[in-house]
Amino acid sequence: MYIAKGRTVEIVGSNGNYTLYRHGKPYFIKGAAGYEHFDKIKAYGGNSVRVWHAEDAGQILDEAHANGLTVTLGLWLGREREGFNYYDKESVAQQKEAIRKIVEKYKDHPALLMWGIGNELYAESSNIKVWNAVNDIAEMIHEIDSNHPTTTTVMNVPEKVVNLIAKRCPALDVLSINSFGAMHDLKGALARSDWKGPYIVSEFGARGYWEAFFTEWLAPIEQTSSEKAEYSRERYKLTVAADSGRCLGSYVFLWGSKHETTPTWFSLINDKGEETQLVKVMNELWTGKETKINQAPYVAYLTLNEKHAKDNVYLEPGRAAMAKVYAFDPEGKPLRLHWEVLPETEMKDGSADKEKTPVPVKGILGKPADHTITLTPQQEGAYRLYVYLYDGDGNVATANFPYFVKK
Repeated sequence: MYIAKGRTVEIVGSNGNYTLYRHGKPYFIKGAAGYEHFDKIKAYGGNSVRVWHAEDAGQILDEAHANGLTVTLGLWLGREREGFNYYDKESVAQQKEAIRKIVEKYKDHPALLMWGIGNELYAESSNIKVWNAVNDIAEMIHEIDSNHPTTTTVMNVPEKVVNLIAKRCPALDVLSINSFGAMHDLKGALARSDWKGPYIVSEFGARGYWEAFFTEWLAPIEQTSSEKAEYSRERYKLTVAADSGRCLGSYVFLWGSKHETTPTWFSLINDKGEETQLVKVMNELWTGKETKINQAPYVAYLTLNEKHAKDNVYLEPGRAAMAKVYAFDPEGKPLRLHWEVLPETEMKDGSADKEKTPVPVKGILGKPADHTITLTPQQEGAYRLYVYLYDGDGNVATANFPYFVKK
C-alpha cells in the first residue's frame, strides 16, 4: 500500500505501472486545455486545466482553484523556429532565471498540479541543446519545489526526439504528448522508444488539419462536429482509458474557441458559450455516465452541387451552386442555421498561433430554404462554405466545405 511522503503531488511506480497522487490520493487527470469556461470543466466532471504559458498565471490558478480544478502550468520556452538560439549561453541563462522567478512565485498555489516546460520545442529545429536546457530547468524546479512534477510536451512520439529526451532529461517526471489522428498508436509508439516512464495526453481531439484528407489545391477537409465527437471518443477509449498503467490522464483540445486553419477546427465552445457535441462526450468520458439530455445537433455531411469535399469542387464566377446540409436534432428541436463563406486562411509565417478569422464574403449567398442555400461566387480563389446549426438550448453543430472558384 502506498504511503504519502508529504508531497502535494507525486508520481509513484515503475516498470509500466504508475499512479499520480495528489494530497496522498490517486489523481487521474480529466482535463481540458484552454483559458476559459473553467466552470464547465468542473460541471461536466473534469478536474484539471492545461495552459501553455504563465501570463496571467495568478488569475488562472485562482479561477481554477475557485472551480475545484488543478492546473498544469506551462512555462513557455523560446523555440528555434521562432529565433531562439540554444547555443547562446547568455540567452539560455536569462530564460532559466525568468522561469525561476515564476516557479518561486506560484509553487505554493493550491491549484498547481505540475509544471509544463515548453511546448513542442523540437518542431522545425535541429539543436539538441534544447533538451539540456529543459533538464536544467527541471532540476532547478525540483530544487525550489519538491511538491510538483515536471513535464515537457512533444507532438505524437517522434522516436529520435523522445529518445533524446529520455537520455538528456532525466529530471523530467512525465512526458506529455499532443496527439490527434495518431493517438490510437501512442502505446505502441512509446513501447518502441527509450521513454519508459509515465505519460499524459496533453492535447487530443479532432483529426489535425496536417493529418486530414486534402483537396487538389491543398485545402484540408475538416470533420463535422459530430464526426469529431465520435472520433475523439474512440481514441480516448483506445489510449487514455486502455493504458492505465502508464497514462496519467489527458487534456482535450481546445476548451474554448480559436482560429486554427478554420474558426471551427478545434473549437469545442464558441464565443457565446454554445457547446459542440464533443463537450457532451467529455462529460460522459469523465463521469462514466451516458447522458442523452440536451445533445448538440447531429451533422452527417454537407454537399455542394450534390458533391462532397473530397470530390474537389470547382465553381465558376457568376454561376450559382446549391449547398445542402444533412442534419437533425436528436431531441427533435427546431434548428436555426447560419451560413457564411470565408476566404481560405493562408499561413504566411508557418504559425497557426497568429491566424485571424478572415472577413466573411458578402453578397454571394442566397436566401436559405430549410437545410439548403444557393451560392453564387464572384472572385476567383480558394474559399470555404460554413454552416452553423443552433438548437436554441446552448448547443451548436458545425460543418464546412472547401471549394475553388476559377473561370
